[in-house]
Amino acid sequence: MHFSELIKSLQTGNAELEDYQVCNDPELSSGASLEKAHSNQLTFLEVGNQLVSKLSKTQAGAILIPPREELIKQAKKINLPWAVLKNPRLGFAESLGYLHPKIKISGQIHPTAVLGDNVILGKDVYLGANVCIGDNCEIRANSIIHPGVMIYDNVLIEKECELHANCVIHAFSIINKKCIINSNAVIGSEGFGFVPTKNGWYKMPQTGIVVLEEEVEIGTGTTIDRPSVGETRIGQGTKIDNLVQIGHGVITGKDCAIAAQVGIAGGAQLGNGVILAGQVGVGNRVKIGDHVIASSKSGINSDIAPNQVVSGFPAIPNKLWLRCSASFKKLPEITKAIRELNRLTSN
Repeated sequence: MHFSELIKSLQTGNAELEDYQVCNDPELSSGASLEKAHSNQLTFLEVGNQLVSKLSKTQAGAILIPPREELIKQAKKINLPWAVLKNPRLGFAESLGYLHPKIKISGQIHPTAVLGDNVILGKDVYLGANVCIGDNCEIRANSIIHPGVMIYDNVLIEKECELHANCVIHAFSIINKKCIINSNAVIGSEGFGFVPTKNGWYKMPQTGIVVLEEEVEIGTGTTIDRPSVGETRIGQGTKIDNLVQIGHGVITGKDCAIAAQVGIAGGAQLGNGVILAGQVGVGNRVKIGDHVIASSKSGINSDIAPNQVVSGFPAIPNKLWLRCSASFKKLPEITKAIRELNRLTSN
């Protein structure tokens, strides 16, 4: 794709193209980082330190930059085709989609796919090799089910979903339209429910369901459990990374982002736009308000009000945690000083 063609596509995108200069109109085959890009590759630059020096050294064929006059001057100086966007990262993401268009899989059913009784398939549904679908399931139009996927009985999968190889969807789960479930994820597995008795643990039947609202994405190896009653629900537009454990009865709001190795205990509730960084732990029945951000390895064992940034274990306001962290390395000296003070005051 020539840079001029890419510009036309970006003009209709969401990154807000403001200006551009095509120069020699290079043909671009892919994208790359600023430091590693070659003459047939697109790169981008965000606001940060040493912008001009980094730009002057790139070998890229073209660049997307923020609206900064010094960057435009430097790009012109080295005769590098450029485009100014309010959000270069978003523009780069859109550009990668144009440079690497997704191959459309035509609707077909592999001869090794196994379908139970009363299965309904919508128009142009694709079923790969060794897909297994239980009784009374419905998969609606243009959904793609890759090889080895296991779908239990009574599952509904809405339009334009994509289930990658070897994921498992348990009975009565509801997957709304345009969801993506990556390989080896398990949706609707049994929640961890046991009642203690004098004779050991009594298993609580897990009769609830899991619901994924529209445009949810589930990472590789992630598990989302069904509850004993009711539902576990993942809100519209929420994106969940690899190796995340979501317990029974958890409810998330819209557009949450949950990074790798997060664990959310049963009954927890997340508001809209919550961000949980890697390895965050959320306790049983904790309520997290809208737009809360929890930094990596935070342990949230009590409710968090909306619009907070928290860190540490137990999670506290981020600014307080930073001050505490700065004091950790001084603890031996502080302890020694307190002991000396105690000795002096006791004499």
